[in-house]
Amino acid sequence: MAEINFYFILIASVGFDLLIGDPKFLFHPVEFIGIYIKRVTNLFINKFNQDSNILFFGGAFISLSTISLSYLAGKFVEIVYFKSEFNNFCGLLIITGLSSCLACKSLISSVKEISHLIQNQFIYQTPKNLIIEKVRRIVSRDVEKSSIDELIRASTESLTENSVDGIFAPLLWIFVGTYLIKYSIYLPGPLSLGFAYKAISTLDSMIGYKDNYFLKLGFFSAKIEDYATYIPCKIVVFTLPLISKNFKRYFYIVRKVFEEGSRYESPNAGFSEGVFAHSVDIKLGGESKYNNDYILKPILNEKGSNCDLKSINKICNLILKLEFFWILFFSLIYFFSISAAPN
Repeated sequence: MAEINFYFILIASVGFDLLIGDPKFLFHPVEFIGIYIKRVTNLFINKFNQDSNILFFGGAFISLSTISLSYLAGKFVEIVYFKSEFNNFCGLLIITGLSSCLACKSLISSVKEISHLIQNQFIYQTPKNLIIEKVRRIVSRDVEKSSIDELIRASTESLTENSVDGIFAPLLWIFVGTYLIKYSIYLPGPLSLGFAYKAISTLDSMIGYKDNYFLKLGFFSAKIEDYATYIPCKIVVFTLPLISKNFKRYFYIVRKVFEEGSRYESPNAGFSEGVFAHSVDIKLGGESKYNNDYILKPILNEKGSNCDLKSINKICNLILKLEFFWILFFSLIYFFSISAAPN
């Protein structure tokens, strides 16, 4: 009975994210995580900014403590839910908690809003500054002086990369938790693993940089995020071409993605962007500006078309299709394991 409850909670949380996203009237768990990270990080920077060794081990402490506290918070709610004999309020709490770990609606809505602003720019005289401001919210690069084509590419690359660490990576770890908790409530569950991954992702976005104090302080956060996202990212590479219109070129796409993605400094970014680039046949990569420096990233799918608004819509549709594909595939594995288990 317990496993069925957690399975339907998983399905409900995905539906909640797709339909409602992140309600603005609720305090998002990431806000709690962010407050803790910011305060402890400022403490280390203010007290030990001249000691690189302390910053290095301080970064390890920040990472491990943030992930542990997030995991334990999720595990506490799971145990309370189980001990309460599946109280409806606790169940709703887990649903909203799991939904907060996923970012499908918010990510797609943000990018489609940019797409609509660009599409209607000449009709409604949308100020370019407004478009730039919207793009700046979802990218880390400097887009202040970018052209419309560059803004479209920046949005597309952000959409493809963030779909992995904002949707599919947390979804996979939630799957793992839903499966493990069948065997014992004290094993990692969907909420505990979901919160743990969200903490990892937040750590990477806040302190996982490679300049100034964060070169040492954010080292562990960046590495942990790389490892936690590695398997989900590769599963996306193997599954996305199956549900794309280019599925007949499946083996070619996978081979090219591994060939091109491995040229990126990040072990995940090139793969997540590359599989979408080949699946919708567009070209990604090239020159981008970060902190007054221009960085030339390897080109992905060099023979593909330039990014446009149609390709953004295609990618959004692919993300939704892949999420449903993952849910279906996990459900088959999940119920097969239940039916095959000895009574």
